[in-house]
Amino acid sequence: MLIDGENVASSNGATFDSVNPYTNQPWATAPEATEEDVNRAVLAARAAFESGPWSTATPAHRAKLLRNLGALIEESGEELARVQVLENGKLLRELGPQTTALAGHCYFFSGLAETIFGQTVPVSIPNTVNFTMREPIGVVAAVTPWNSPLALLMWKFAPAIAAGNTMVVKPSEITPISTLLFADLVQKAGFPKGVFNVVTGGGQVGAWLTEHPEINKIAFTGSTNIGRQVALTGAKNFKRVSLELGGKSPNIVFADADIDNAVNGVIAGIFAATGQTCLAGSRVLVEESVYEEFTKKFVARTEKIIVGDPNHPETEMGTLACRAQYDKVLSYFKIGVEEGATLLTGGVKANDPKLGGGLFVLPTIFGDVKNDMRIAREEIFGPVASVIKFKDEDEAIRIANDTKFGLAAGVWSNDVKRVHRVVGKLRAGTIWVNNYRRTNYAMPFGGYGESGLGRENGVESIHEYTEVKSVWIDIGGKVADPFNPRAGQTPAK
Repeated sequence: MLIDGENVASSNGATFDSVNPYTNQPWATAPEATEEDVNRAVLAARAAFESGPWSTATPAHRAKLLRNLGALIEESGEELARVQVLENGKLLRELGPQTTALAGHCYFFSGLAETIFGQTVPVSIPNTVNFTMREPIGVVAAVTPWNSPLALLMWKFAPAIAAGNTMVVKPSEITPISTLLFADLVQKAGFPKGVFNVVTGGGQVGAWLTEHPEINKIAFTGSTNIGRQVALTGAKNFKRVSLELGGKSPNIVFADADIDNAVNGVIAGIFAATGQTCLAGSRVLVEESVYEEFTKKFVARTEKIIVGDPNHPETEMGTLACRAQYDKVLSYFKIGVEEGATLLTGGVKANDPKLGGGLFVLPTIFGDVKNDMRIAREEIFGPVASVIKFKDEDEAIRIANDTKFGLAAGVWSNDVKRVHRVVGKLRAGTIWVNNYRRTNYAMPFGGYGESGLGRENGVESIHEYTEVKSVWIDIGGKVADPFNPRAGQTPAK
């Protein structure tokens, strides 16, 4: 682990395995942190924030270190990508560009580090000068998931560090190694000791970290159920909390859409990353007049998806990330059939002998789905699409918003008036029109409802890691007698 600038083992020597989901075999080990380790990491971050060189680092210096890190990520992108493939089975051809692109976050937020401005405020009280200042919150606890371990770490790291905070990260126990390698790059970039710390292990390690009294802010990405627990933890000690949680996002296909383009976009929205993304377009809403045409093309293209070795450049879908997720997805195949949905394709383990013992399932489509079915309401987090028929625009909006989540949505239509109407009525934090699953460091990302609190990326994310201080300066002379407000005033004529 990385604690106070040093690579250390667990204080009791405990370790755990990281399992490659493609081979279903252990390939690396990581330390299992103790409560003592977590405490050391948090106190190191506290010392760096309050009294170390980071406490006096200028915005320009923070920006320089972020640029240093960006350059190192560009140099090490392939290695970081390959390690993530070993950890979670996502495609190298996806993780390669995604990982190298993380350098862009460093460069973007290096610019914001030097432009975290307050405001002058013209209040309606005479003889005062008023302004606001934005200051770092303090020590940030970041708890990151297994599906995009470095991307979702960077979404927290870059704005938090740009704003002048220090950080302790607990990556998922499924994907710890890539974060430890990232920590090496942070050290090489020149960040002072204690600014960035990594502790590894299971859920108990995350609980010790988020509950620690010296933590000022918790940034969490994961399931809604765990996010609810994190929010309660923050509430107990009035910690600031941001949560990027689950989704059951609608991908709405209207009859006037380019159907072939919509099929490609819907496939990318649900089957990319083996469906293991919070923003997956898992509810496919299709206007009834094109339902048959769309579904036929959707199934035909899905059945051509190449499932296999995530390192191979021709593979289009890799494995599920771990045994627990594999078992969960399989259970929903049975649930869908029992609820009365029509299994159009997939739904069984991929049994090609060439795939070995990997955690593979086939991309799966259920038709004739009703929005009250469990497969349409619960986040499966796997390659399972539920196709739902709608009659008109109003019904499409009603079905789309009939969910406890509100992370994302897609709209496929060539009617510009309709697009603006629908976008204005959908309850979702991100809406893609005639595209899907695009993100960028400059665009805020987050959800409504049970999809979370706060926003990541963009200028808005800096605000998640700063406190606002209001300053009042009197320029009019002596303070009036508080018990005689008229004292010293000239009588009215």
